[in-house]
Parts: sequence; C-alpha cells; structure tokens
Amino acid sequence: MRHRIAVVGAGPAGLTFARVLHRHDYPIAVLERDPAPDVRPQGGTLDLHEGLGQLALEKAGLLTAFQALSRPEGQAMRILDTDGTVLRDWQPRPDERANPEIDRGQLRDLLLGPLDVQWGRGVTQVVPATRDGVLVQFDDGREETFDLAVGADGAWSRIRPTVSPVTPHYTGISSVETSLNDVDARHADLARLVGNGSLAVYGVNRALVAQRNSGGHVKVYAQFRAPLDWHANLDLTDVEAVRSSLLALFDGWAAPALELLRHGTAFVHRPLHVLPVSHTWTHVPGVTLLGDAAHLMPPLGAGANLAMLEGAELAESIARDPADLDQAVRAFEEQMWARANSWAKITTSGLERLVSPDPRQALALFDQVQPS
Repeated sequence: MRHRIAVVGAGPAGLTFARVLHRHDYPIAVLERDPAPDVRPQGGTLDLHEGLGQLALEKAGLLTAFQALSRPEGQAMRILDTDGTVLRDWQPRPDERANPEIDRGQLRDLLLGPLDVQWGRGVTQVVPATRDGVLVQFDDGREETFDLAVGADGAWSRIRPTVSPVTPHYTGISSVETSLNDVDARHADLARLVGNGSLAVYGVNRALVAQRNSGGHVKVYAQFRAPLDWHANLDLTDVEAVRSSLLALFDGWAAPALELLRHGTAFVHRPLHVLPVSHTWTHVPGVTLLGDAAHLMPPLGAGANLAMLEGAELAESIARDPADLDQAVRAFEEQMWARANSWAKITTSGLERLVSPDPRQALALFDQVQPS
C-alpha cells in the first residue's frame, strides 16, 4: 500500500522524513517555497547530538557520510568575562563525537541526495477531511490532494493553523547576526580568539556569541533583552547605523569582543520567538507537524536535532504499518509531544540563564552541561 504523502518544507525535518521514506522505497512529494536550493544562505552551523540528530541520520543511512563532513573540533567552547578574562576553555578529546558540528548548507546537501524536491511550490494552507483526502492549496492557485500532509515549514508554518490556533510569541530577547569571512587570513587575532568552536561572552541581560563554520567563516550573534520594537528609530538596512547601535549597547566590554561587531559584514535582526512549552493539538486525520512547526523553542541546539529525529521516526512508523496510516501518525504525535515538552522546558530555562541579569547563571549552566 502506497499512500499519497506530502511534506511541506525542505529543511532538516522535512528532508530527513523524505530520506527515510525513500530508503524504504516509499514515494513522497517534497514541497518547498524557495525557488531553488541555493537561493538564500542556509544559516550557521549545527551540532548534531548522539541519540538525536545522529540517530536520525543513521536511520536515513547517512551517518558515515555525516561523520566525513562534520567537525568534531567544533565542539570546543571558550567563555570570556566582559573584561576579556578567560573563564572557561573546554577542548574536546580527539575521539569526542557527542555533538560534532556541520554547516547547515552541507547538511541540506547531504539530505537532499536523490530526493526530487518540488522547488517553488509555496503552500498557503491545507484543508483536511475532503472527499478525496487532504487538500493542499498552493500560492499559484493550484490544488492537490494527499492522504497525509506533513508540516515541516518552520516557525511561521502555513500548516499549523489546520491543527492549532497557537502562534509563536516573543521571548523578550532579540538576536542580531553578523558574519566574518576568511577570518584566518583577514582577522587572525579573532580567529585565534574564537578557536575551532564557539566563543561566548556574557554580561548583564546581553551576550555575544561567535561560532566557527567551515571555510574560515564565523557567525556572530549579539543577544539582548529588549522590546520587540527596539529598533523603531533604527534603519536595519543601514549597516553602519546598526553597528554603532550594537557597539553602544555593548559599550565597556573588552576590545576583542567588540572587534567581532566592528568587522561584521552585514546585520540580520532575529527576534527570538517560541511556542508554548506544552504545545499539543487535537489530532486531525491527514495532517501533522514536525520540528519548529510543532514545537518552536529557544535556539540552544535541540531544535534541529529533535526535528530530524521526528522526521525519521514518523517515516519509520508509516513504513512499518502502511495499512493504518492514521494510527501511525497518532502514535508518533504522542511520542513527539512528550519528548518535545521535556526539551522545551530545558531550552526555555537555558535561555533565561544565558541572557540574564546575573551573568553567573550562564557560566553555571555551562558547568552543568559541560563540566570544566
């Protein structure tokens, strides 16, 4: 029995779901709004955890290929005080493989493999319980029916309203992202400061985090507590104006930390939104959600890992018992909700401690997760 299945979104969740179904010779339509795979940057680096993201890749038959691409040295973590004092400098063992890093673009290419993604197919909504199944409506006016539509389309999912009225809410913390290119050659001092992994500086209600990607690329994130409209009198497209605003916000911090902002090439505002910790919904036959669409949580390393494992588990559940598609989805949802609830509590608490009135909370959290 081969059901008509569509997954909306070609991110880690949707592609892992599709790859595991593909491994079981199960056809699937992957629908992606982007017109091409390289139309926009894929973002920074991800640490894929044993038992989560790495397990998902194993289920997809891609773990060995991931290990060849990943950067175990990227697990390194250095923490500075705002005056530049090194508070922690953790280096992974040569055989440490718990959370190796991989660029998002490399991960997407790995997952894409033989999949035939329908690029430029923006979905506006899905309508369940029609005579022929779930009706998927596209932004070009076309419609198609499927037996199952899986929403893996991220924080502002177009599929979520079919099962839940809940929308993401602002955490009170904003992040502004910038980048340094060819850092080893152009900014050797900063390259040494960041090292092979990540650098973090925590102050009162704000933080600076720098993370090495492959190819001499470093992502820098300025995080701070502020109203959602903190930039009302600031032109976010004016690079120098944003730079000046951030330098003023972090005034008094050690010069090396501020150099990360001074050499940033562009700035992107990313206010941090989340879904309620215990987000669930009444099961709707023919529709379900994965990843951020289901349980958007603070970006502390769990989201992509959970999304990938969920995609793999849903695919295996369907392949294992294709005769009862609805029961396979129901069982998956119950499992997903329980695990996501636990991780949402952890990451919500973690964000509160990392961008805190008391910077010692961030250091204590690091010591809990990775004792020095």
